[in-house]
Amino acid sequence: MKHKTISRMVKGLAFTLASLGGLGVATQAQAQAAYPTKPIRMIIPLAAGSAVDVAARLLAQKMSVNMGQSIVVENITGAAGIIGADRLAKAAPDGYTIGGFNDSILTMVPNLNRNTPFNPLNDFSYISQVAIIDFTAAVPMDLPFKTIADLVAAARANPDSVTYSSGGNGSPQHMAGAMFAAHTGLKLKHVPYKGASQAAQDAVAGMVNVTFQGIATVSALVKANKLRMIGVPAKTRHPEYPNVPTFEEVGVPGFEFSTWFALTAPPGVPRDIINRLNREAVKALADPEIKERYAGLGLKIVGTSPEAFQNLTREQLARYGKVIREANITSD
Repeated sequence: MKHKTISRMVKGLAFTLASLGGLGVATQAQAQAAYPTKPIRMIIPLAAGSAVDVAARLLAQKMSVNMGQSIVVENITGAAGIIGADRLAKAAPDGYTIGGFNDSILTMVPNLNRNTPFNPLNDFSYISQVAIIDFTAAVPMDLPFKTIADLVAAARANPDSVTYSSGGNGSPQHMAGAMFAAHTGLKLKHVPYKGASQAAQDAVAGMVNVTFQGIATVSALVKANKLRMIGVPAKTRHPEYPNVPTFEEVGVPGFEFSTWFALTAPPGVPRDIINRLNREAVKALADPEIKERYAGLGLKIVGTSPEAFQNLTREQLARYGKVIREANITSD
């Protein structure tokens, strides 16, 4: 009798523990189903005014409206995006901290800096590639360079005399300039800044000869006649700037460069939350207003599955590693 009583007590305790465990799973599932129940923070590891920052803020606004919760953008700058990216990698995996990254953070910086504190393939959850950022070469209005050919001629005549600005060592602007120099056999002098927008502003002031930038970063300066676009490193002319020739049209065949903007999250975020964020991002990108605004900024909307985005990152991480080694590009 005594043994039967103990047995019933053990079974009862086991049932209670199982019930509590089931309740915990149910509560977690309900919380995920109700997501989001509070504002979401979006970390931008780049300076305000950069192409990624502008694109991210537009997307965050539209997603906020659709999701019924604010998405608050926070710029955490430094070390070509490493500081902000590392902050995201260490954030709670609950879906309430996400990141707006450029491809440099995931594919260029880790190849240039062996001390990068995160593994781009393991330390983030992938949400969606958002848009491709078309690039341009822009110069001060009072500079005599009217085309890429003029820039190349000046650099050949006086090696290391032509300067170009970037948003920092390992930034897309740095990579564009370094890859352009390697492609043409030129010696250009790199001048890094603490963000793409500052690099563009100092080009306006004539502190450097040229800046390789996302069109979204310099479009307002170009329209205000503060910078002159002298070429686009693409197969075809940009539809918003049909009078600006491609690099190939003015004597630099075979050189193309663009970057992209994407949404990420800390590692370990539940898959249903990642799926929700992916659906909301794709939905926002289909909005006519977003399409129009992105087109005007030189952004080509993509929108992908998390798997496609992760595969793209893996491929480009390997590709840039090869380019950086072969061209002997350094983070200096």
